[in-house]
Amino acid sequence: MERLIEQRYFLRQNFLAILGLGLCCYFSWHILAGERSCFRLFTLQSSVERVSAQYDSLHTEREGLERKVVDLRPGTLDRDFLEERAQIVLGYAHPGDHMIVYPEH
Repeated sequence: MERLIEQRYFLRQNFLAILGLGLCCYFSWHILAGERSCFRLFTLQSSVERVSAQYDSLHTEREGLERKVVDLRPGTLDRDFLEERAQIVLGYAHPGDHMIVYPEH
């Protein structure tokens, strides 16, 4: 019985310390493994880098396609580009031209 009374006094005397330790553990767990944790932040940063690299490659590809479209408009028609496209798409060539045909993937 005396031991039980000592345990109650121990809990009363150290209540704030136990509460503080519990809160520390609770918040530490959420910092390390929660929805907005450090590990989640690193994962999101790596996915942002991957997606931004993909965006950059698609953006440069789109710019190249837009330049080709501008070259084919009636007001700014580039005859060399038109001739090149006709040779590629239709298979036309001048009699003295040498054609190198690459197999499609």
